[in-house]
Amino acid sequence: MKILVCISKSPDTTSKISFTDGNTKFDENGVQYIVNPYDEWYALVRALEIKESLGGSVTIITVGKAIDDPVIRKALAIGADNAVRIDAEPTEAYFTATQISAYAKDQSFDLVLLGKETINYNGSQVGGMLAQQLDLPFVSVASKLDVNDNLLTVENEVPGGVEVSELSLPAVVSCAKGVAEQRIPNMRGIMAARTKPLNVVAPIECQPLTSFVSYELPNEKSACKMIDPENMDELVALLHNEAKVI
Repeated sequence: MKILVCISKSPDTTSKISFTDGNTKFDENGVQYIVNPYDEWYALVRALEIKESLGGSVTIITVGKAIDDPVIRKALAIGADNAVRIDAEPTEAYFTATQISAYAKDQSFDLVLLGKETINYNGSQVGGMLAQQLDLPFVSVASKLDVNDNLLTVENEVPGGVEVSELSLPAVVSCAKGVAEQRIPNMRGIMAARTKPLNVVAPIECQPLTSFVSYELPNEKSACKMIDPENMDELVALLHNEAKVI
């Protein structure tokens, strides 16, 4: 089983977010980057579980520059066999999907996994675009994924129940909570990651379809109001007149 896992970097959830250049650019000063949790905790870990059960290899791939190598090494420490970095800034979803598909087309991967979205953009676009460009079936937001011979069984939650899909490999699946349990890199994995191969690939020519015009921060949260638990009338009045939820 030859599996490709797409990973992306995201700011650590404790990072303070700000923008520069008239709110047109994300300010990276002082920001600590991590592997996007949906890519790491679910897509990558499930790929490793499948490899441990059926054999094969797990390759991680990302679109980024040399500054992103420590994030890639973190994913290698969890257990991936090798890594590919396409040497370009991931400007938007179409550009990213095009770069990954260009590499993957001739590599004969049986399964391509990625997180359902990144926690910094929440776009959930790359998986569908990648499947279309590779001409492969696609299931999004999977909560369970099993492989039996050449058959892939995927579950995803839908309003009122669970949807079960069966498809032949190769295929592309975006993963959500439930697919796998988070793994923490151990010292052996961290040491081994230093020597695992990281193949840097030149990007192909591709014109992005979208661009970011500006960013803005959400409004600051208002102060918390403490209500005496015995004073239900005041609570109901605030919910009705201020929060306007009843």
